[in-house]
Amino acid sequence: MAITLNQLASFLAVAREGSVSVAAQRLHVTQPSISAAVSALSAEVGVELTERAGRGIALTPAGEAFRPFATDVLGLLEQGKQSAREAADRSRRRLRIIAVATAGEFLVPRLLREFSALHPEIELRLEVANRATLFERLLAHDADVGIAGRPPADERIEGRPFLKNELVLIASPDDPLATKRTVKLEQVAARTWLQREEGSGTRELSNELLAARDLDPPRMTLGSNGAIKQAVQLGLGVSLQSRLAVEQELAAGVLAEIHVSGLPARAWYALQPAAVAPREPAAEFLAFLQSR
Repeated sequence: MAITLNQLASFLAVAREGSVSVAAQRLHVTQPSISAAVSALSAEVGVELTERAGRGIALTPAGEAFRPFATDVLGLLEQGKQSAREAADRSRRRLRIIAVATAGEFLVPRLLREFSALHPEIELRLEVANRATLFERLLAHDADVGIAGRPPADERIEGRPFLKNELVLIASPDDPLATKRTVKLEQVAARTWLQREEGSGTRELSNELLAARDLDPPRMTLGSNGAIKQAVQLGLGVSLQSRLAVEQELAAGVLAEIHVSGLPARAWYALQPAAVAPREPAAEFLAFLQSR
C-alpha cells in the first residue's frame, strides 16, 4: 500500500490541531476516518507518528521528523497544480508575498505598485506576519516569496539581499541625546527600550545588539510599529527601527534620531523555499527586485 495524500493531510491536520476531533472538523470528515488515515500512515512509514498527550494527540519524535517532508509533498503538489493552471491560462497567474510588519507596511506596497505596472496580469496577494510565521508559511509553500530583514539559519530557505535596510534609534523630539553628533550605545542603556512582540525580526536585532555589548536596559513590549512610534513620541523610551518605518516622522520632527555609533549594516532580503525552483510569477518578481 502506498502513502496517500489523504493520509498526509490527515496527519498534518492532527499535528497542527493536536486533536483528532478538531482535525476532522477542519477537513470536514469524520473522526474515525482521520484516525484510520493516521494509523495507516504510521503503518506505511513503519513507526508510530502520533501518541496520546493528555486529552489530545502529539507527534512522536518520529512524527516530528516526518512532518516537514509531509508538508513539502502537499505544498509542492499545490504549487504544481497552480503552475499547470498558469501555463494553460496566463490570466490565472498569481503571486503570494508574505512580509514582516515593517516591510509589509512601508516597503512592499511601493514594490507592488512598480511590479504591477510591469505585470498587470498577475494577481498579487500580500500577507503581513512576524518573522517566525513568515518562515513557517514559506516552508509550507503557502507563500511564494518572503520579504524580511535577513534569512533564517535554515538551509531550506534561501535569501537574496536586494535593498539596504538602515537602522536608526528613535527618541522623542526633546531628547537631549538627539542633539549630539554621535553617542555610544552605553549612553542609551539606561533608557527603556520599546520593542515589538516575540517573533519580530527588529526585536531580535535589538536584543542581539544589546547582548553583544553586555547591556540589559529596561524593556517594554508593544504590538505594532505605530504603537511604538507613539510611545517614543510621548517619551516612554527609545526604539531601534528601520529608517524606512520612521522617515516621515523624522522629517516632520515628531520623532528624533539618536546617532549611535557602530549600528550594524543590514539589508532587506527576498526569501523563497530552496527545495524547488520558483514558479514563473515568483521568478519574475525576484528578477524585478534584483534589477531595481
